[in-house]
Amino acid sequence: MSQHLYQFCPRCAHALEDRPFEGKVRRTCPACGFIYFPDPKVAVVALIEANARVLLIRRAINPGRGLWALPGGYMDAGELPDAALRREVWEEAGIEITVGALLEIFPMVAGDGRSPGIVLAFHAYPLDPIAKPLARDDADAAAWFSVTEMPSALAFDSTQRLLARWQARAFSQKEV
Repeated sequence: MSQHLYQFCPRCAHALEDRPFEGKVRRTCPACGFIYFPDPKVAVVALIEANARVLLIRRAINPGRGLWALPGGYMDAGELPDAALRREVWEEAGIEITVGALLEIFPMVAGDGRSPGIVLAFHAYPLDPIAKPLARDDADAAAWFSVTEMPSALAFDSTQRLLARWQARAFSQKEV
């Protein structure tokens, strides 16, 4: 899971032990019975379309520094996915959006192969279809790309898979 393993109980400060609970090994306090349940991280990303183009940001931080990705990021506690997505897109690209349908849920995979959470991918549209993105926060570039202009250096499986589907759909519509 995404959080580090606690060594001491947050309730009574006794040393925690690894013990089986409901079919999994959990950090457990033998003194007061506290059981640590690690919570998954939840991220949101947006496939934002306007004028036969999609919005991408180039990441200025790791993971994926220097690679292009769909805008998005982690949800905050108490935040709903659509609000988190609007906030993240504004923070990274300075674009206001309308959040559309949920496209897919992806596993979040860390560099060591662990899955610390999930990525919720949504379709979205800019409130202003001719809005010029402005790279901010953890992006060093933000731009609209047509189906034939797509950068090759893409971060994250979710970005790669969603863009491949978007391109396939765009190419199939041109053939009709």
